[in-house]
Amino acid sequence: MFRTRVEQLVLEVHQDRQSAGYAAGTLAAEKLKTILAKKGKARVVFAAAPSQNEMLETLVAVSGVDWNKITAFHMDEYIGLAGNAPERFAFYLQTRIFGKCPFAAVHLLSGNNPQLLCKEYAQKLAAEPVDLICMGIGENGHIAFNDPPVADFNDPQLVKIVELDVSCRQQQVHDGCFPNLEAVPKQAITLTIPALMSGGSLICTVLGRRKSAAVRRVISGNIATECPATILRTHKDCTVFVDQDCYEP
Repeated sequence: MFRTRVEQLVLEVHQDRQSAGYAAGTLAAEKLKTILAKKGKARVVFAAAPSQNEMLETLVAVSGVDWNKITAFHMDEYIGLAGNAPERFAFYLQTRIFGKCPFAAVHLLSGNNPQLLCKEYAQKLAAEPVDLICMGIGENGHIAFNDPPVADFNDPQLVKIVELDVSCRQQQVHDGCFPNLEAVPKQAITLTIPALMSGGSLICTVLGRRKSAAVRRVISGNIATECPATILRTHKDCTVFVDQDCYEP
């Protein structure tokens, strides 16, 4: 394992996706235990993507996390899919963690009125500080669904509707989530960059060769919305876990 710091960001490079995911999940569990010991409760946002598989598997298996005191959110969701569609991020998280751990509450991005949902979800997020965010980085450098064309480091909103970039939609095909580009929705609801950056701690898991260019820009490029994830270098407590395939300095 190789560990370095880029400005405020901590980068850990692990041998493979299993070891990177294990390290990320272990740190997430440690963070949650510390937060619960200090505050007696915690609020966590989870991403839904194949890059999160091993991290979530590890986190769920760790003993000693009092899930009954944890409120969960998820960070983005497609618009236009059926409520029971297996491609929905809510379905992924329900399968991987929400249905396995006895959370105090789980707030889903679910509803028939996207504009109203954005408003109501923002209110829930803003009610108390978010303690931990478990996330990834897209092939185009997006965080959540803040693709370069719509990313705003000073976004006045916490939750918004976005048009998905073609490269972002193509990534969903690369990940095996959809059979072809035409099947991927063109709109989604996402937490904005200020919402993500407000998290007390960020744990970011990024895996695979297709993400290597984005990771290289994150650690060496200018902080700019052309690669939204570069903003992570300014967060006071952000650790990025990658596998060797993803790391090409």
